[in-house]
Amino acid sequence: MRADEQLPGPVLYSEVAVLGARGRAPATEWWLLSARKLSAYVELTKPRITLLIVLVAMGAYWLGSRGAPDRSVLLRAVMGVCLLAAGIFALNQYLERDLDAIMRRTEGRPLPTGRLKPGEALGFGVVAAAAAVAWLAWQVNAVSGLLALFTLGSYLFLYTPLKKITPHCTFIGAFPGATPPLFGWAAARGELGLEAWALFGILFLWQFPHFHSIAWTYREDYARAGVRMWPVVEPEGHTASRQIAGCSALLLPASLLPGLLGVCGPVYLGGAALLGGWLLWRSVGTARRPVAGEARRLLLVSVLYLPALFGLMVLDYR
Repeated sequence: MRADEQLPGPVLYSEVAVLGARGRAPATEWWLLSARKLSAYVELTKPRITLLIVLVAMGAYWLGSRGAPDRSVLLRAVMGVCLLAAGIFALNQYLERDLDAIMRRTEGRPLPTGRLKPGEALGFGVVAAAAAVAWLAWQVNAVSGLLALFTLGSYLFLYTPLKKITPHCTFIGAFPGATPPLFGWAAARGELGLEAWALFGILFLWQFPHFHSIAWTYREDYARAGVRMWPVVEPEGHTASRQIAGCSALLLPASLLPGLLGVCGPVYLGGAALLGGWLLWRSVGTARRPVAGEARRLLLVSVLYLPALFGLMVLDYR
């Protein structure tokens, strides 16, 4: 079902009011309304992105473990990272609910459609984010708790408002966006070594071809909402193209660092070189011809690149 075919929010809430007033709603109808509400809350957490974040954090935990990984610590870390991602995404959608209603790619989200009220999203986000910080600090370690505070604060109070002010928001947002492997490594070792920062660097650089390809693909949407991404403020695409090609070029040697630091073996090194070359080839093509079609192809490659790279790390870790 497309977003515009979903039951509008006002109808849903009026149904609840009528059913409650009559006091004789069939159990199946109440179950259906509850299922719709639950589905809206799940959608609020951006489950596919949350899953990718969790998988990266799990991979970093596996790489950072000395000896056999402690699965109980891993489980506690995963729970904390899930809560943190859910809280951040819910609060982000609360803060950007007016923008989401303007853009076609986001108009089907729970708040623009009325499937959730702003207060519901705000309450859910605050509880999830606060619980995540407390859980990671208490059940994992202090480093994880501090990382959660940094990620939460920089994403919501720097990156999110800056999207309406400056195209440099992508650079600012890349810092909280690159923290997932730090969570995994910190959970495993209680500290952040050079290997952890190498993983951070990989994710930091990867975001530029990834998010600029999204911005090119949905440039009209961003322009309509007043979001100041580089493809919007600079239609000729010089800066976005330089960042796409430049960061992809830097990402290729950066992705080899886990192998050079002894975290992974030769299979990873070979695979990382191939994946990095593939991403660089597609990035250069998009930089030379910054149009929506090229951007969509780059977006697909970037989406495949990250899980494939971390999957190779885990398969060939030392």
